[in-house]
Amino acid sequence: MRWNKVTIVGVGLLGGSLGLALRQRGLAGCVYGLVRRPASIDECARLGVVDQASCDPVRAAEGAELVVLCTPLSRMRATLEPMLPALKPGTVVTDVGSVKVPVVQELEPLVASAGAHFIGSHPMAGSEKTGPGAARADLFERAVCVVTPTPQSASSAVEQVEALWQGLGGRVLRLSAQRHDELVGRASHLPHVVAAGLAKYVLSPDAPPEQALVCASGFRDVTRIAASSAEMWRDIALANAVNLAEALTVFIRELEQFRQALLQGNQAAVEQFFQTARQRRTAWANPAGGG
Repeated sequence: MRWNKVTIVGVGLLGGSLGLALRQRGLAGCVYGLVRRPASIDECARLGVVDQASCDPVRAAEGAELVVLCTPLSRMRATLEPMLPALKPGTVVTDVGSVKVPVVQELEPLVASAGAHFIGSHPMAGSEKTGPGAARADLFERAVCVVTPTPQSASSAVEQVEALWQGLGGRVLRLSAQRHDELVGRASHLPHVVAAGLAKYVLSPDAPPEQALVCASGFRDVTRIAASSAEMWRDIALANAVNLAEALTVFIRELEQFRQALLQGNQAAVEQFFQTARQRRTAWANPAGGG
């Protein structure tokens, strides 16, 4: 599928990667970027992540057939509202947010009031890096891209959003917004909290000066995502608070059981903890048993 004009709202890592991929694959006649700061216009031009960029929401919305919201969750509505009067009837609006229930509940009726269609989506791709300078045209290749239609969703709009991610090399998975938030709370949001907690604890200024020197590749791998945007993860954690809190409850219970096994010197239980994790991780990474 090819669109005449795709507008990307927020040209950071995800928005910039989306722009690069759309341009390289020839999926849009014009890729337009809406940015917050005038300095970002020159940066977008220098990096080639979009065809045009501006800070004008009306100009960005005019003539767009597809609008993709790539801002932090807390800024989506405020950024979208000035664009609504300029959207043409039938325009499809989607997003890349990591939480879906509050986004869909808030934006679907808002966009519908403008005669357009909102379909939630979430490409399971990203990096701890931020900004358009970190953008990659291959970011979405082979990534699972979740699409969360509702009973009110027009089938043609859902098909456009799915065509977007498939056109960028992604694998589409349809889920309800509720199921998405439950699953991603465990698989994405919990790991970020764990990584942040490890970095905060182990690298505390109260630790001995030698502590950081013995943090090697294992610590680096496990805590890599702790370098992500604090603003973005604040929004995600609060927006998915119930599911994330439940995941933390279960995870803390697992850790407490392991702690008790350690204190009891329970060799079998300690080994089983690591063996079960190893087996499940290996099966997930190699579902067909291949290398």
